[in-house]
Amino acid sequence: MNGAESLIQTARTAGVEVCFANPGTTEMPLVAALDSVPGIRAVLGVFEGVCTGAADGYARMTGRPALTLLHLGPGFANGIANLHNARRARSPVVNLIGDQASWHLAADAPLTSDIASLARPVGWVREVPTARDASAAMAEALERAQGPPGQVATLVLPADAQWEDAKGPTPVARERERRAPDEGRLDEIAGETREGTTVVLLGGDGLGEAGLRAAHRLAAATGWAVLLETFSARVERGAGLPAFPGLPYFPEQASEALAGADQILLAGAAAPVAFFGYPGGRSALEPEGCALLPLSGPGDDTAAALEGLADVLGAAPAPGVPARPAPEPARGALNPATLGVTLAALQPENAILVDEAATTGTGYAPFAWNAPRHTALGLTGGAIGQGLPCATGAAIACPDRPVIAFQADGSGLYTLQALWTQAREGLDVTTIICANRAYRILQVELARAGIAEPGPNARALTDLSSPVIDWVAAASAFGVSAESVDTAEAFAASFQRALAEPGPHLIEAVL
Repeated sequence: MNGAESLIQTARTAGVEVCFANPGTTEMPLVAALDSVPGIRAVLGVFEGVCTGAADGYARMTGRPALTLLHLGPGFANGIANLHNARRARSPVVNLIGDQASWHLAADAPLTSDIASLARPVGWVREVPTARDASAAMAEALERAQGPPGQVATLVLPADAQWEDAKGPTPVARERERRAPDEGRLDEIAGETREGTTVVLLGGDGLGEAGLRAAHRLAAATGWAVLLETFSARVERGAGLPAFPGLPYFPEQASEALAGADQILLAGAAAPVAFFGYPGGRSALEPEGCALLPLSGPGDDTAAALEGLADVLGAAPAPGVPARPAPEPARGALNPATLGVTLAALQPENAILVDEAATTGTGYAPFAWNAPRHTALGLTGGAIGQGLPCATGAAIACPDRPVIAFQADGSGLYTLQALWTQAREGLDVTTIICANRAYRILQVELARAGIAEPGPNARALTDLSSPVIDWVAAASAFGVSAESVDTAEAFAASFQRALAEPGPHLIEAVL
């Protein structure tokens, strides 16, 4: 048994089932090990950002680590944007990165780089010195990744640490349980919130069904407002579940939503801050003098903490969730509103919706909680190009559930190679491209900066219409069935056809 085989066998024994890979010469022993050690599905991504984004989507849906297999520092660098998103989502991801043979590093060959320095910003890193250390390193990486909370873990594996003889696999410790709420802390928070206005900011694992229902119970008993963190790794949503608004993206609107709060209860969420600094603005979004009260953090059981606080406050059992009117498909020309309500009306029960629709998503958001029950995955780190890969990984994780990639056209171009992987693997992913043919969010930001009449360079840098991108042709080139629509009726018909047929489909929704 060589180092690569001992490492892969350690992963398989620990329950790892998928490796999203774009390997090269320095990873050939690991590629061979994926055949000699059966049980791990190898999925090829023709760009590393597809591999890392797919691993993130898989991990969000299963809660278990996925592997990526990447080629040296440049290959890892190609995938780092979606590892940034995975870090923000606290997804358990393990990266295997081949390096030059240890005795060849000093030669400074063209592809040699400082891989560990590239990897440290997105998580835990270990450089594996010899084949004898490979299996123990893999066990540690899996333990680090699975948390809780989950995190990105990276192993840098010189080629000789892969091909030389090694010992057998190393057992992996079981995942630790999420921390139960501290009763003393619950009593403190109960006292701190008895006076003044409290807002609950809900995030992390608190966005599952149990957390939503616990927050509903607490809000019903206290009258507290509940807001969801702006971009969530995963939230259960739809008919029958308590519905709460999200904290707005733009800082002025977010500050307005939090205005009047005397204390903000952080339930699985971080303290609210602006995404960017603006002239004359603040980083913090809470009002001056508002207290931030941490109830639960990333490694805690947020639902149990909310229930525990409700008990301390003497809250009654949660009332039923009032029925909400189901959305109806729209008619006429496509725009964010007609597209959004039609999608919400027609999306199937138990779907997974990966939302990177950007500005177009504002037309869907008002109807999302009234749509059939579904799981939504968001753009946690703001690094665009996440949607198509994340949908790919989610579809591999949950082959019995329909996956919808609600995708802006500009960010979709970053990782459209994911369509090829969807076709190769026969995944049931329906991609909706919101084709406004612009970086619309940048146009909005120009207007917010007071630039009412952008000059030729500003217009050129925010425009995607010259030439018009032929999404149907691009999808077809990758083996994905596609069509273009420009009315709500045509979208509805195309969407229903896509859901009824196996395999991936793409709909260009021209807005």
